[in-house]
Amino acid sequence: MLSAISNWFLFDVVQEMKPDYIQMQVAESILFVGKAVRVLRNPSPSFRSQELGSHQQGLKTLNKQSGPTGGFPLQKESFLAVKPLHDAKLLPQSEADKIAAMLEELKEMPEFHKRSFEYAIDSIRTIAATHLWQLVVIHADLNGHLKALKDYFLLAKGDFFQCFLEESRSLMRLPPRPGSAEADLKVPFQQAAIKTIGDDDKYFSRVSLRMPLLESTTTLKGDISRLKASDDGISGTLSNIYGNSSVGASLDGWDGIALEYGVDWPLQLLFTREVLAKYCKVFQYLIRLKRIQLELEKSWAEAMQQDHADSALERKDRTNRLISQQRRQQRMPMWRVRQHMTYLITNLQFYIQVDVIESQWNLLQERVEASKDFTELAKYHQEYLSALISQSFLDIGSVSRILDSIIKLCLQLCRVIEQYEGTPNTVELEQITEEFNKKSNSLYTILRSSKLAGSQRAPFLRQFLLRLNYNSFFE
Repeated sequence: MLSAISNWFLFDVVQEMKPDYIQMQVAESILFVGKAVRVLRNPSPSFRSQELGSHQQGLKTLNKQSGPTGGFPLQKESFLAVKPLHDAKLLPQSEADKIAAMLEELKEMPEFHKRSFEYAIDSIRTIAATHLWQLVVIHADLNGHLKALKDYFLLAKGDFFQCFLEESRSLMRLPPRPGSAEADLKVPFQQAAIKTIGDDDKYFSRVSLRMPLLESTTTLKGDISRLKASDDGISGTLSNIYGNSSVGASLDGWDGIALEYGVDWPLQLLFTREVLAKYCKVFQYLIRLKRIQLELEKSWAEAMQQDHADSALERKDRTNRLISQQRRQQRMPMWRVRQHMTYLITNLQFYIQVDVIESQWNLLQERVEASKDFTELAKYHQEYLSALISQSFLDIGSVSRILDSIIKLCLQLCRVIEQYEGTPNTVELEQITEEFNKKSNSLYTILRSSKLAGSQRAPFLRQFLLRLNYNSFFE
């Protein structure tokens, strides 16, 4: 029942109406019990039919095992049987009777006894929280949905997104068409799914690609000129993406790629709009990193093809040898800065995917398994999301702006490599190199600051800095 879920976030404790002798924590426990019982006693029709279908499937399996002539008698409570929702209620009558007995005992007391009252409320809250946990984790398959969010929003299915970016690369080299950008992207999205995702993935159908309305589509030159003119005036920064669901004009207009996830009852209790928005913003960050890594790899592959073509000409005509050698020498600074960019982006990706996402995911799994309380479960999931955001630096404006600038410089270099197959534009290349060196050194300096060293990011941040400064690369 949708209203039971939607009303969950409408009810609140009114401080002015709360009796002075009841603490706020106790009042919030009473509110939680009321909301939990309302949810447990009012499942959605689709959830009821799903549970009933599971029950019927369980009976079919049991009948097949017993044989057509009833090879063995069905026990009254067989462990193979799947209990339907209307028999095994989400809040069993025995538990409801237990709650009623505790309330009746409080009612019959000659005078109000604060300790007995608080103990009874805490006991009732534990019962409600336990059954709500069972509803969300066991009946609603929470772990499966958490894994799906990790696979698609946190790019754990790397082969799928690699294929998607390969399929959509030619499309993304052009400015997105405001009226059809989303429809255009769905074609390579589905092609990548056909190639990499099996039929057994029942969660992919819940994932949908979205392209928010583009405020404007700017040309590459216009954005590059603004990038050179002012670091503070860069539009579409990571900090803006994190703080605002709308995405402004970016370097090529494709930074607004977003995902949506279909959530059924009762998972809306955990996966609220705000929570899914955070997942989406982490996704936008990660897909930009993966895309720029692919562009850097492709630019290197294309450059090597050109180099092999030059070598072939050298072998055919020795008079071209000197020209080819000079051309190769002129391209060396371009390969050097490309290598430095690849080094930084690759290390950043590895840090986020392994040191941050995988470690936090393992911690969340341990906590979900150990917890039997819905309140604890919700808290652990919020801590998981907060850790992803903070340890990925999405909540630090200065770092986000620098990373945003670095990503744009990487894409700018890839375009330079494509445009100048022979001799690169020396002036433009020097500007890109100088700007990249400045931004990357600023990033390293900020990440080494004492303020960050003393935060919760410290253990993971040290690993990232150690990789970045391998062989004293930055120092």
